Amino acid sequence: MKGIWFSQGLAILMGWALAEKAVGEDWPHWLGPDRNGVAREAVPATFEAESVRWQARVGIGFSSVAVSGGRLYTMGHDGAKSGGQETIWCLDAKTGATLWTDRYEAALLPNLHEGGPAATPAVADGRVYALSKDGQVRCLEADSGRLVWRRDIWRDSGLEGPPEWGFAGSPVVMGDRVIVEAGATFALNRSTGEIVWRSQPFRPAYGSPAVLGEGAGLRLAVLKSDGLVLLDGNNGGTLAFERWETPFDTNATTPVVHGSALFVSTGYDRGCALFQIVDGGLAKRYEHTAMCNHMNQSVLMGGYLYGFDGTAHRGRPTEFVCLEVESGRERWRVPSSMGLGCGSVIGTRDSKLIVLTERGELLVAPATPEGFEPESRAQVLGGRCWTPPVLSGGLVYARNARGDLVAVGG
Repeated sequence: MKGIWFSQGLAILMGWALAEKAVGEDWPHWLGPDRNGVAREAVPATFEAESVRWQARVGIGFSSVAVSGGRLYTMGHDGAKSGGQETIWCLDAKTGATLWTDRYEAALLPNLHEGGPAATPAVADGRVYALSKDGQVRCLEADSGRLVWRRDIWRDSGLEGPPEWGFAGSPVVMGDRVIVEAGATFALNRSTGEIVWRSQPFRPAYGSPAVLGEGAGLRLAVLKSDGLVLLDGNNGGTLAFERWETPFDTNATTPVVHGSALFVSTGYDRGCALFQIVDGGLAKRYEHTAMCNHMNQSVLMGGYLYGFDGTAHRGRPTEFVCLEVESGRERWRVPSSMGLGCGSVIGTRDSKLIVLTERGELLVAPATPEGFEPESRAQVLGGRCWTPPVLSGGLVYARNARGDLVAVGG
């Protein structure tokens, strides 16, 4: 009898462990499972940055990847400037084989860059939610690609045309709703696509909403092109607003949640700031220009922020920087001579940084305020690389603007 109970108990424990591992290996939406740009898994001991396991062509764009249940989802455009098509791709995460595609007419919208979709799909409960560059929200069955519902959020927004850089914020699944950015913030019913609530209108955000709190205290922080907005996640009401503008009316990052504080950073010499949420309002703790995140936000690990300071408007190239989040004090700065360019970064469970440089080099380095010392570095892509990499299931996924997607690892 004891043997039976032991076997059953061992089986249950193993089941829990496997379930936890499966969750940890998924990266189901923008910024990963905890929405902070940090993977729930460590860099494998056998990881080889120069080992490309598979590669695929997914079309022009800057959409990152979502990985869920052994499948990878991303988006791309065929490149036609009129009458073109976007594609939502579903690939086998281990082999790169195409499992299904969803193609539809959508504008390329190139503007000082290649154009194509910029939002990353979100996967939840067997469905995929995606936002096209010209404002189409699509809900698909994750296993088959069958269209469940579609909504034209551009029309709903009342905007005269797409934002200057197109619709770029990634859908955010929040309970039974999916949150979409279109000037106003929209909460859509996940089952039907019907509008549950919409916030007051602002100039469009090019980043995605950050989620904090739960229940009656559920909040959304959105960095609109007007400024930082704190919304009631249950009804979309504005709780607080702090003006934060750039010379080009462009804020393209997602706020970084730090306890009851929010870190924001944008390019064009606007800089960064830490805001404390106090009695529903926002109180600025510091502000300076040592970190100007142009397109990709910083990642917060162990009390330190790691990100790219887009300082080109001050007469010098972009540099990689480490800041202490509580004080804003700079700890180190990697010179442009190291060749990182306007890259992107994510973190890992074992306190590593995975950096994809603007020219397609993949670097792995310890996340430490003592300095930046890569343990590995390999060229995995060519072209322009502005999209953050993803670590899931022991593989690192990375893409460039023209649509080359690679899976890297042992």
